[in-house]
Amino acid sequence: MKRHTLSALVENKFGVLARVAGMLSGRGFNIETLNVGPTHDPKLSRITATVVADEAALDRCVRALDKFVNVIEVQDFTGIDHVARELVVVKIKSTKATRSEIIEIADLFRAKIIDVAHTSVIVEFTGNERKIAAFLNLVESYGIVELARTGQVALERGASLSTKK
Repeated sequence: MKRHTLSALVENKFGVLARVAGMLSGRGFNIETLNVGPTHDPKLSRITATVVADEAALDRCVRALDKFVNVIEVQDFTGIDHVARELVVVKIKSTKATRSEIIEIADLFRAKIIDVAHTSVIVEFTGNERKIAAFLNLVESYGIVELARTGQVALERGASLSTKK
């Protein structure tokens, strides 16, 4: 079993996300992250899902997704040169004494302080999975009050998808 990031370019229509997510879960895939949003073309959306699966099951899944009427393209980023990012917004406990340390860590990771209160700091951070894990590991000792993550979005480097139906 291996972790895979799938990207599906789909028609921006009612029910498409539900059918894609239903097909993935119906085939026994645990969806670790699921992200959907519009593209530069208002008629299209991009669904990005991170799933754990073996190669054979994932291949069957990709072929099944590709047959959906509203799916334009499906891509598994495994073994493909790509860029993946995730947004994390985290509220960290802080005191007058620890606030500057937290801000310094945020600066090291090029994170953005978006709110400062008497007892907490909210940080916005975008990065790949390893950078996010490293950042969260460093701030964990201060106390994470709340955390929200978007899940990954990904695009292939260089050439774009070009096998539109």
